[in-house]
Amino acid sequence: MKIYPVILSGGSGTRLWPLSRAVLPKQLLPLVSERTMLQETALRLHGRPQLMQPLVVCGNEHRFLVAEQLREAGVAPLAILLEPVGRNTAPAVAAAAHYLRAIDPEAVMLVLPADHVITNVEAFYAAIQRAAALVGEGALATFGIVPTGPETGYGYIQSGKAVAEQCYTVDRFIEKPDRATAQGLVEAGNYSWNSGMFLFRADSYLKELQEYAPAIAAATAEAVSRDYRDLDFCRLDEAAFEACPSDSIDYAVMEHTRHAVVVPADIGWSDVGSWSALWDVQPHDANGNATRGDVYLDDVSGSLVRAEGRIVALVGVKDLVVVETADAVLVAHKDQVQRVKQIVDHLKQEARTEHLHHTRVYRPWGCYEGIDIGERFQVKRITVNPGGKLSLQMHHHRAEHWIVVSGTARVTCGDTVTLLTENESTYIPIGMSHRLENPGKLPLHLIEVQSGSYLGEDDIVRFEDVYQRS
Repeated sequence: MKIYPVILSGGSGTRLWPLSRAVLPKQLLPLVSERTMLQETALRLHGRPQLMQPLVVCGNEHRFLVAEQLREAGVAPLAILLEPVGRNTAPAVAAAAHYLRAIDPEAVMLVLPADHVITNVEAFYAAIQRAAALVGEGALATFGIVPTGPETGYGYIQSGKAVAEQCYTVDRFIEKPDRATAQGLVEAGNYSWNSGMFLFRADSYLKELQEYAPAIAAATAEAVSRDYRDLDFCRLDEAAFEACPSDSIDYAVMEHTRHAVVVPADIGWSDVGSWSALWDVQPHDANGNATRGDVYLDDVSGSLVRAEGRIVALVGVKDLVVVETADAVLVAHKDQVQRVKQIVDHLKQEARTEHLHHTRVYRPWGCYEGIDIGERFQVKRITVNPGGKLSLQMHHHRAEHWIVVSGTARVTCGDTVTLLTENESTYIPIGMSHRLENPGKLPLHLIEVQSGSYLGEDDIVRFEDVYQRS
């Protein structure tokens, strides 16, 4: 049996604002270790018997970061499927199933969200092996987490009769309960948390999908049949996938199928769905504090404090969440962190940008970071990776001044190509075609000063782009 991990790397992670943003969601952040959550997921079972290279499903705007993080982790994916729009988990998994079945008619899929924590990997691998025997007979297995308390933030799965060792039929799925209901479910003993992780054959899933959600099955089949290569990515057909209904695996299939089984597992699992959940899975000091970055504490207990760029000092408080970034600071009581989503909703309503991206914005060639902005000017710090090349472009409303801080820059300005090194500079007039490249083996760092009547990122006309961005 060949088991193909299918890593779902979608979602915006609004509950972990201000660290998680739409352009840089939580699965692409190093929240619990020095690796990002995507990297931890990809490496968790890497090299185990029966486990093949992962198939990753992500959105278009995250594609280069996903590819780069997998490269840094030393994981070569089977493919990276690009969703033109988000359509929830049932279509994402269906597209992966169609793709895998074309490669291996007997492919078994291990569906893994990219943003979960699992501390007991051996127990998880053992649970996968228990489920695999049933999956070969057509079962659709879901992994239930042995509850540690009456958690109201998770759905629950009721186990029925035993069908194998520590494997049971599914009697029903339960939506996130209130505290009293959750307490009763935990005390009953035959309920587990719904982890959102699954194991099944690709053809078994598609058969059930065809029966219970035929529109999703048809739309995703067409999207995969008309997919096309874009650099190292596989793009699903835009029209077909956009026409696909949006639904979760549970609603589309698992709550209806007669072949669902649940495998309870005690694996140190968390979906890190809030700042308090992140506090739960991090190491604590003697006073129960979890910290990261430049943090000073005096008479503080039970708190999570994260400093990204400046010193953060707390005195005489307890049970707080304090998160500092370059452009936003969150202070919340640990019991109220579910309300963080209301902040994100407010930012959207006010047409602000702090929920979309950080001051540092990543691009396939490197990154840029805003340093200062005012009327008719903007200053950025730009880093171009070795071999990186920005698009050949022009701007209608702004001129640019580039000063090289370190490294070597190859600058195209109109018909002229020059090399600039440390402490040298150049000027790009309004309306002039230009390109910036790093021909060296070290990162290129420079300061860009923009001036003009409009400084938005949408004032870019691209003539050529090695990354094929429209």
